[in-house]
Amino acid sequence: MECQNLALYDLDLEQGTVLIREGKGKKDRYIPIGERACAWIRKYLEDMRPALVLDPDDGYVFISDLGTPFRNNQLSDLVKKYLARAGIDKPGTCHLFRHAMATQMLENGADIRFIQAMLGHADLSNTQIYTQVSIKKLKAVHTLTHPANRRDRTASDALK
Repeated sequence: MECQNLALYDLDLEQGTVLIREGKGKKDRYIPIGERACAWIRKYLEDMRPALVLDPDDGYVFISDLGTPFRNNQLSDLVKKYLARAGIDKPGTCHLFRHAMATQMLENGADIRFIQAMLGHADLSNTQIYTQVSIKKLKAVHTLTHPANRRDRTASDALK
């Protein structure tokens, strides 16, 4: 929904930010976007969107191949089709990207409060589902690397 409602004037590619209007909880929020994403958005805006847009231009960033803004589940259906073509058999379509972004940021050390702000969650408990995935990874790393779990060490080695 946030992608399909994104307007051209909500993008600030120079600053690397996007204004999400009436996102989660019907609240506005700014989110950062990386240089790579900005480059791809610029390419889309310069090379693809002009060929798709119909007059009058409604000003939505992402438009369908019919030149109209995406509505209802159109964008999700399109993403689902491309995920299937890529051999990715996961439910959730667009939400899958939100989940992957949040999980990977958490696993790479982002504070959960920053992830909460990115996702637009009013309550931290809504964001904490992502910590469960991170805990699984943390447990795997712990199992592989904790000195007490290393079978190739002797008791005398552990005391050194």
